[in-house]
Amino acid sequence: MLKNELLDILNKVSSGLVPPEEALKAIAHQPFLEAACGLNLDTHRGLRTGVSEVVFGPGKSLEQLCSAVEALSRDKAPVMVTKVEKESGLALEARFPGGKYWDTPKVFILNKDIDLFPPWPVQGRVLIVSAGGADLPVAMEALATALFFNLSAGLVSDVGVAGLHRLFPHLENLSRAGIIIVVAGMEGALPSVIAGLCDKPVIGVPTSVGYGTSFNGVTPLLAMLSSCAPGISVVNIDNGFGAACFAVKMTGGLKDFAGSEDKTY
Repeated sequence: MLKNELLDILNKVSSGLVPPEEALKAIAHQPFLEAACGLNLDTHRGLRTGVSEVVFGPGKSLEQLCSAVEALSRDKAPVMVTKVEKESGLALEARFPGGKYWDTPKVFILNKDIDLFPPWPVQGRVLIVSAGGADLPVAMEALATALFFNLSAGLVSDVGVAGLHRLFPHLENLSRAGIIIVVAGMEGALPSVIAGLCDKPVIGVPTSVGYGTSFNGVTPLLAMLSSCAPGISVVNIDNGFGAACFAVKMTGGLKDFAGSEDKTY
């Protein structure tokens, strides 16, 4: 939507010609922005859904990635690219000097000041728990996404069931979080454990980490879906982004329902 189009709608609201509710629908459902390289960008997705469009890196050429970032970053709007390989991520850094590429979670972020360097905070409204160090890239993708969408978020790493005692010092912070995202590969047991210990909703994220019969994440996916611990939702394999977006929508929905922010972090 162009500024003069939005201004025209606002003027009609101000003059009483258009009800505010009708104007909101007109603003929220503008179609898209046509960018170069065959991309149609949904610039008003955030108005409709609470989660603005993020660029999915795989399968896109560097030219497409640059075109998408340039279009979405108009008026200094924040932009994030996920699952982008290092070569393309560094090229985006060079093309957009204000941006930052983070190698471990494979995300590029522009016009948003986010710090993903360790040590990470171990408490937050959304607390992300990584079962193993090898699961950290997906966990950090979830952390980056949560911070990108303005959620208070923390990360606890490498506390899986092979050494479950490592989780115990974090139980208080887990109980104080609003939502817990648990990232696990191998047999995918950690979400069940945490859901059995805490009274908060758990979002399970299976990863493709593991040996042969983990089947690139299918085994932990099925384990999480088959959990006997109630209160677990499960997203797709390696989908830290999707888990954080679900948390964004949950917190937004809870706020609307309750009429105010909850009192957790």
